[in-house]
Amino acid sequence: QVQLVESGGGLVQTGGSLRLSCAASGRTFSSYAMGWFRQAPGKEREFVAGISWSGGNTYYKDSVKGRFTISRDNAKNTVYLQMNSLKPEDTAVYYCAVRTTRFAAVVTTARGYDYWGQGTQVTVSS
Repeated sequence: QVQLVESGGGLVQTGGSLRLSCAASGRTFSSYAMGWFRQAPGKEREFVAGISWSGGNTYYKDSVKGRFTISRDNAKNTVYLQMNSLKPEDTAVYYCAVRTTRFAAVVTTARGYDYWGQGTQVTVSS
C-alpha cells in the first residue's frame, strides 16, 4: 500500500520560510516522478513543483520560481519543498503526489499522479 505523509506546514508571516516534507512508504520511490500541488479555498488544485525520478530535472509554477525549491532524498524516500519569501497568495493546503510509472516524466496535471498525501496547511499572514 502506497502512503504519502506530508509535514512541515504552519502559519508564517509574509516573507517567511517553511520547509515541507513528504515521506513515502510502501514502495521504493527512487524510480518515480513526484510533485507538489496546492489548493486554496474555492480554487482548483494547481501544480506547484515537480521533480524527476533521478532528481536531475525540476519544474515550477511561474509564480514560485526563484522562491521555492523542490528536492528529494531517494535513500530516505522523501521529497521536500523549501518555500522562501512566502506571500499571502501562497496560502493553501499543500499536497504531494507520485506517478507510479517507472521513469515517467513530471507532468503538471493532477490526473497524471496516482497517489496523494493527506495535505498540510500553509497559511501566510500579511
